Amino acid sequence: MMTTFKVKSLMNNRALALLAGLVIGSVTLYVPNVNAASIYKVVDEQTGQVTFTDQPQNYEQQTGKQIVETNVSTGNDSSHSASTSSQNNNSSQSNNSTKSAIPVITAPAPINYQLVMTEPSEERAYQRPGQIITVSLQMSPALQTGDSISIYIDGQLISQGITASIATINLNPGEHTIQATIQNSRGQVVNQITRTVYVIQNTAILQNKKRVAQQLQAYQLLPWHQKLRLKMRQNNNASK
Repeated sequence: MMTTFKVKSLMNNRALALLAGLVIGSVTLYVPNVNAASIYKVVDEQTGQVTFTDQPQNYEQQTGKQIVETNVSTGNDSSHSASTSSQNNNSSQSNNSTKSAIPVITAPAPINYQLVMTEPSEERAYQRPGQIITVSLQMSPALQTGDSISIYIDGQLISQGITASIATINLNPGEHTIQATIQNSRGQVVNQITRTVYVIQNTAILQNKKRVAQQLQAYQLLPWHQKLRLKMRQNNNASK
């Protein structure tokens, strides 16, 4: 009889302990999270950088920011804090991954080219048609990839490089402008130099050409027997 009473007493004590545990667990689960606060995700539209914060008002006045409320909130219980910490770590890793995935493009510094026209070194005159105008340039530093140098006369492109030769026979007598320009890869002129030259007609050559033309015209007007006589005379002079 005594043994039966002890067994029942132990069973009652165990049941009371289990009931107390359930009640305490239920109370713990339903304790309100008074200090909970929402977490916001802030995305920079230009760089794609992601930031998590519980103070979105710090970003509301900044342009190019997208602010989105998440399902994450802050609290005092350890399990929620651990979950939030894990999500923040994942977000930090994702943020670092986003940063590393975005290439950083650094604009090249503009090149300060120095350009000198060594020939013609100053204003000068050239006789037409015998003389040739030689253009020679010196520059530093060397041209970068995509940049170019061109030589013009009276606005007409004649060469792409640092040298050019211009036949005066193709130019009218008078004033002419030689120009050299350096353009970058975007087609912008970054440096240029100009020189004025003058083309004059060689009077001696012109007069000689006129005299030869007049003699040829007079020969064409001669009768055939006079032409034959002149040709025989030239042959005799050549044989002596």
